[in-house]
Amino acid sequence: MTRVAFVGLGRMGAPMAARLAGAGHEVTVFNRTPRPELVPAGARASSSCAEAAAGAEVIVTMLADGAALHAVLDGADGILAGVAAGAGAGAGSPAGETGARPVLVNMSTIGPDAAREVAARAADAGLDFLDAPVSGSVPAAEAGTLVAMVGGQPAVLDRVRDVLGAMTREQLHLGPVGSGAAMKLALNLALAVTNETIAETLLLAQRAGISRDAAYDVLAAGALASPFVTYKRAAFADPVNAPVAFSVDLMRKDVGLALALADDVGLDVPAGRSVAGVLDAASSAGLGDRDIATVLTAQDAPG
Repeated sequence: MTRVAFVGLGRMGAPMAARLAGAGHEVTVFNRTPRPELVPAGARASSSCAEAAAGAEVIVTMLADGAALHAVLDGADGILAGVAAGAGAGAGSPAGETGARPVLVNMSTIGPDAAREVAARAADAGLDFLDAPVSGSVPAAEAGTLVAMVGGQPAVLDRVRDVLGAMTREQLHLGPVGSGAAMKLALNLALAVTNETIAETLLLAQRAGISRDAAYDVLAAGALASPFVTYKRAAFADPVNAPVAFSVDLMRKDVGLALALADDVGLDVPAGRSVAGVLDAASSAGLGDRDIATVLTAQDAPG
């Protein structure tokens, strides 16, 4: 059993925290917007990030963006203050009972530069750090079948395998800090392009007289079949009423980070730049808080 602080009970974070509690870990949770109904059975709600982090062996963050991560790290009620308070309390010190420093595991999508910056701040505070964003949507979070893309020291990853293993089916080590964050951006760029490709395929088939359902049968059975194609079917069947698994605005944020990374490494990504424009148009049409499948609705609109 590991003492885990989990910060961020959003669409992905709440089921991930529930998986940790269900696996028998001692879980303390914090959400910036109080949502008592999201506190999983077996977990304890804290009044601040500092309270959650004090004495924790592993601190997991699952937040919307880098700004949200910095908001929970800093200040008198932040994670870093909680770690310092734990250090002054003896048993909850950074060395803990095992002599190992606590580990901050950021599972948010923030980009490699931000990951390296947070890693440096964590080290100054007596924490080891991993960037470990995940592949998969809400159903995978609920089932514990997410895949973690991990950047950091292999020895640190080994120390938290039991924690990550409760939330993910695989933990793929990709290199030093920032590697997991970079891979996540590359992957989400591919997801955004794939999402747009599905929308265009369905609309083209539909305009040619083929029903959307029949066209999706071909997508799901043919060469383009993938887990993403399978689990997005219901959303594309009824994008207006689809539950939000990944919003347009959140995907646009990730695509923006991916484009910035591409610029940094000197790579032209024309498909990525095109899909950024599609997402901008969907957001401008008032669909920013809807699921990404609604790009189909935006493109099918008259005029």
